[in-house]
This record gives sequence, structure tokens and C-alpha cells, in this order.
Amino acid sequence: MSHIQNKSRVKCKLKKGDSVVVISGAEKGQKGTIERVDLKKYRAYVGGVNVHKRHHKPSMAHPNGGIVSEVLPLPVSNLAIVDPKTGKASRVGYRVGEDGRKVRISKASGSVLS
Repeated sequence: MSHIQNKSRVKCKLKKGDSVVVISGAEKGQKGTIERVDLKKYRAYVGGVNVHKRHHKPSMAHPNGGIVSEVLPLPVSNLAIVDPKTGKASRVGYRVGEDGRKVRISKASGSVLS
């Protein structure tokens, strides 16, 4: 069971396409781009990080069978966004931009995130 109590109101500051760095766990220090975020399980799939080999028997899904590399999800709490100015890990904050819209910023440098 997930550690999140109210699953309908999960807030995740990381989004698809963000450059992130793993800050804890076996993959610590690796950088990648978020491919997908699973809000129900509070996990993210990061390209090139946490890749494992799976052995498949021949089936309809895998007609030839064999060994397939799969990206497995990481907990969002183990990820930090990469600051565009410094290239180091940073936290995500929010600020109201000049046009009145809420934008995501990097806490370390204050630069706007895409």
C-alpha cells in the first residue's frame, strides 16, 4: 500500500520532460529525463536510469522471446530537478511571472524552469 493517504489530491512538482538527478538509492548520481509520471504510485520513469533486463518466453507480446531491457520506476522523493544554470540538484518552487501566470522556478538559482 502506498504511504500517501489522500490519493485523489497528489501534488507532484516534477513533470514529463524534466531533467532530473537521482539523489538517493542504488542509482544515486545518475541523470536523465522523465518519460512518465505515475501519480497513483508516486513514481517516475526516468530514461536511462534504473534499467533492468527481463527474460521473456515467446508469447503474443514477445513472439521471439529473449532478454528485453526495461526502465523501472523510481520514487519521486528520490529525484531532484537539475538547475539549468548550475547543472546541480535543486528544489522546485513557484512564482507568479510578469504575465500573471504561475511558473516553476529553481530554488537554487531562481531561474524559470521550462
